[in-house]
Amino acid sequence: MLAALDNPHRLRIIAALASGGSNYVSQLARGLGIRRPLLHLRLPKLEHAGRVTSQLELSHDGKALNYFKASPFELLLTPASIAAAASSLTPNPDQS
Repeated sequence: MLAALDNPHRLRIIAALASGGSNYVSQLARGLGIRRPLLHLRLPKLEHAGRVTSQLELSHDGKALNYFKASPFELLLTPASIAAAASSLTPNPDQS
């Protein structure tokens, strides 16, 4: 989950969805002032980590729109939780 939050673009996405509610990709990209391809790169990591969810809906004119919304979560960082997360890291082969 920490890896999903380690990028300023992903943090801005969560902030926009938390304050503005459910939104589809084009509208979200316009609101954030970023290109859709960049947004499409950022959303899957957030969705995989459970920080956002998506739902495909049909618009009134029959277009398929993928709506995203922020998932409720709370993150408590303590030395113990950081140690637990660090134990799941794989060693860097360059530092062996």
